[in-house]
Amino acid sequence: MKKVYACFCTDIIHEGHLNIIKEANKYGEVTIGVLSDSAMVKYNRFPTITLEERVNLIKSLPGVAHVVVQNQIMYDEIFETLHPDYIVHGDNWSSSFMMAIKNNILELTKKYGGELIEIPYTWNELVSKLDKQMKEKLAMPEFRRGRLRKAIKMVPIVKAIEVHSGLTGLIAEKTIVGEEGVIDQFDAMWISSLCDSTNKGKPDIELVDMTSRFRTIDDVMEVTTKPIIFDGDTGGMTEHFVYTVRSLERMGVSAVIIEDKAGLKKNSLFGTEVAQTQDTIEHFCAKIAAGKRAQLSEDFMIIARIESLILEKGIDDALERARAYVKAGADSIMIHSRKKEPDEILEFCDKFRKEDKDTPIVVVPSSYDSITDTELAEHGANICIYANQLLRAAFPAMENAARSILIHHRAKEIDSEILSIKKIITLIDEL
Repeated sequence: MKKVYACFCTDIIHEGHLNIIKEANKYGEVTIGVLSDSAMVKYNRFPTITLEERVNLIKSLPGVAHVVVQNQIMYDEIFETLHPDYIVHGDNWSSSFMMAIKNNILELTKKYGGELIEIPYTWNELVSKLDKQMKEKLAMPEFRRGRLRKAIKMVPIVKAIEVHSGLTGLIAEKTIVGEEGVIDQFDAMWISSLCDSTNKGKPDIELVDMTSRFRTIDDVMEVTTKPIIFDGDTGGMTEHFVYTVRSLERMGVSAVIIEDKAGLKKNSLFGTEVAQTQDTIEHFCAKIAAGKRAQLSEDFMIIARIESLILEKGIDDALERARAYVKAGADSIMIHSRKKEPDEILEFCDKFRKEDKDTPIVVVPSSYDSITDTELAEHGANICIYANQLLRAAFPAMENAARSILIHHRAKEIDSEILSIKKIITLIDEL
């Protein structure tokens, strides 16, 4: 009997999946692949049930002879082990990353034999409703809050990008690439105090109050599902920080990062060029401990940001603080640097990892931007935050459009460089 293979990336079964199985059975004995957790994340589908539960769900379906776990989005391992005669897939190849999967299957059929069978994708009101319900479920605070901790265990390094509005949230949510046989996307979003302040035309000195910053979170949460890491600056007074923790936790934010500085906040990339005071270890540990006592769930993370390298106090001071902050209850350590080369960041990561194998390390390669997140992961980093690139990209593009209109006294010359009116009015999904 011919071997037929199809892969599902879902937590629920609907009419479309059943149709795939029905059509697949016309060609032979059907094996269904279930994407692993890490592969689902890469596919931009975060699992809401366990891998074991997904496997059992598929096993219970009529017409399924075998179930296997597919560990990669691409089909190389499946062809090497199963040698299927037919791959059955829906014909929904419209996006670039889906075309990368189709091309991978076609290349493998040339190498190993076999044939791709494309089934018209089932799209009706019920299927659409189920897809929307899954997205809405992931957006709920109780599901979103715990996703960062889960993602750290699922992927080699969690990639977070800065967002400062609902629109930039959509970019973080929907941007997926398929390049050289690899599909990739962002795993989390970073709400930066610098970008939040700049977007409001304010200096980055903790001037924008929490109520306003929480409004940004609301705007982002309305249109996204991915976990949010919040830039809490210094955390403010300990007595105030505990309320911030409770508020963020209740909203569904996954983590807050607070830095060990005291007094008027100045952006870290100024370094020693401006007066900046590092908090004492004892006081900052007390703030971390108070925040941990205040939180109600196990999901929420308090991440301690160490400014020792920014203030040129050296690796030993940074390591001493890291040990103390972890002991005080910090769920993760963020190490920052304004050097152009990543050497001191890598040295810290290597030394910290020798002492502590488990505590996640967060890095922010804004100044040392030549290193890849893959290379940072090789030195033990768990979260890489691209902290301000979307805002920095937006400003020159908008300024260029404004200048062009003034120079030419019309908008025709800039029209080819900007989003079409049709796309802008259809960009936002309607309920």
